[in-house]
Amino acid sequence: MLKTNDLNSRVTNSPLCLQLQSGYTRLRLLLRAMKNSTLSATSLRFGTYEFDLRSGELLKHGIRIKLQEQPSQILAILLEHHGEMVTREQLQHRLWPSDTFVDFDHSLNTAVMRLREALSDSSENPRFIETLPRRGYRFLAPVEVKSSSASEPSPAQSVEVAVSQTADSKVGSASAALLPAFSATAAKPEKRVRRPMLVTLSAIAIILAGVFAFRYLKSPSPATGPSSQLTSLVVLPFENLSADKDQAYFADGMTDELIAHLAKIRSLRVISRTSSMEYKGTHKTLSQIARDLNVDSVVEGTVLRSGDRVRITAELVQVATDRHLWAETYESQLGDILTLQNHVASAIVNEIRVKLTPEDQVRLATTRPVSTQSYENYLKCRYYWNKRSQEGLTKAIDYFQLATEQDPNYALAYAGLADCYSIIGSAIVGTVPAAEVAPKARAAALKSLELDNTLAEAHTSLATVRFNYDWDWNAAASGFRRAVELNPSYATAYQRNSLYLMSMGRTSESIAEMNRAHDLEPLSISMNFSLGWRLYMAREYDQAIEQLRNTIDMDPDFVLPHLVLGQAYEQKKMYDQAIAELRRAAEISKSSPPAIAALARTYAVSGRTGEARTLLDQLMEQSKKRYVSPFYVAIVYAGLGENDRALDWLDKAYADHSNAIVFAKVDPQLDTLRATSRFQSLLHRLAFQN
Repeated sequence: MLKTNDLNSRVTNSPLCLQLQSGYTRLRLLLRAMKNSTLSATSLRFGTYEFDLRSGELLKHGIRIKLQEQPSQILAILLEHHGEMVTREQLQHRLWPSDTFVDFDHSLNTAVMRLREALSDSSENPRFIETLPRRGYRFLAPVEVKSSSASEPSPAQSVEVAVSQTADSKVGSASAALLPAFSATAAKPEKRVRRPMLVTLSAIAIILAGVFAFRYLKSPSPATGPSSQLTSLVVLPFENLSADKDQAYFADGMTDELIAHLAKIRSLRVISRTSSMEYKGTHKTLSQIARDLNVDSVVEGTVLRSGDRVRITAELVQVATDRHLWAETYESQLGDILTLQNHVASAIVNEIRVKLTPEDQVRLATTRPVSTQSYENYLKCRYYWNKRSQEGLTKAIDYFQLATEQDPNYALAYAGLADCYSIIGSAIVGTVPAAEVAPKARAAALKSLELDNTLAEAHTSLATVRFNYDWDWNAAASGFRRAVELNPSYATAYQRNSLYLMSMGRTSESIAEMNRAHDLEPLSISMNFSLGWRLYMAREYDQAIEQLRNTIDMDPDFVLPHLVLGQAYEQKKMYDQAIAELRRAAEISKSSPPAIAALARTYAVSGRTGEARTLLDQLMEQSKKRYVSPFYVAIVYAGLGENDRALDWLDKAYADHSNAIVFAKVDPQLDTLRATSRFQSLLHRLAFQN
């Protein structure tokens, strides 16, 4: 693995260099504007927009618009030469030096596209940025210089003060080292800039370089007080800069892995991957995102892959102050990618100054070798796994199996494989009997734990098997607790522990645990649905209805909230609303057994027995072609008032180890059976804990 420690190489390739070049551009623009004014120029106005020369910020009607560094630099250059053509070669020379590892055409096109989006501009009918095909760009709009009062110190004066206050012998040497980064630009002065002004500009550039070098290379971030001890963050989806758009899974995988690394730290609340991915391609500002997720810091970055070579650029922003606390670029061969991710995570941890326990330090520093092919297939696995669809799970299983074949020691891949089997065999989602998938899920989870017993994912996977299929309640509870100890930010561990608590009848504890999971993944469809389902099982029907409606607003085509919302309406005897939701669930799921059974039961309890029996017949026909959990037949008979037949089918569900029966202690659909001795016998056989 190569980290660019050499100073000149770092200047060429790192975000620091881009910041220095951007500062140089802004100073040239400032001096050019000052020629026509006796006051100090602080910003440039065009249309309803204003570009702050000091901070590089873009504002509209005084409101800051999020603009990444490269689009901001391009805007500064275009404004500097407004009315003139800026060639693509000039932009490449200024922003992407010849030895930089980057797809220039793609990066430039992306940066200009983002700049146009920020300006609400169009390439077809430009108001601000005109494209000159195959040559470059021109800024069209009139530009007005905004000046500060004469009493306010100019930016150049401010720089002088800053340098005098931070003077250090290292600054001078760093300035000299950084000076070559400006030499190419300084050698081609604008015709309208007099030579004395250029000399002044060069001097200021050297000072600016020294200030940046002093800040980034000598000392830690200035925020050393309590406010710098950040406690929560979100890793936004890394942008894929690779020319091949099919590499999107790889950039998503880098995001996932960095989240997983940071989530190992007990004192840091890390927003989950599911909620983070909701902001992929968003136009929201960082402050808006931070408010949405209740975090105090944001990590964002890019991933560029070319063959087996990878470059990651990441930066950390403290939202309250909008300060960029840290930024760095890392390169490696794909085979060293896990070590590279550890370096990024460790650098972030160092900047936010969280307190690491010895156990945290070990977990964060630990990397296990994994083959390149296996790791790439693992990223594809997680990409399809996160789709949470039948097709996605099937593809994920194929890729997980391939990853474990390529690297038999890859613990995370075994844990993922176990999760796939657990979900695809669960009664509410699955299409296969427990007997078929339980052995596969169990073997994969045990193998993962054998390879790495520090993985929260492995403990969660095995605990899920113990709960879903083995009905070993003590082992399930112990496994979920251990997973949370290992990774306090792993929302899935809280979510599944909540299922265990609900099955035991500990409803208030279950909801509290589910709320913890929801806090970690507030934008996750799965977590929002799960919270609604827990409220339904706890008989908090009004709260359940509100939560499930909110979940449907997030994704109207997600079948499960429609299903449980219909069941909640049924319990409130709001039969018309229940039937409408359950019909929608049946439509979306293409007549899945859970949806057909719930609709048939609602017809039955609402007095429409003929329609209920028609759907029951349809369910029985389905069972001849595909697996249908006996539990679903049981709830229809319970709705029809045929208790003995309902209990017969519950006995079959028990024999099948059908996952749905583990909630018999609390499921409202079974209330009419509770007083019977056969039902009490069933609960006794399930051996629920008090």
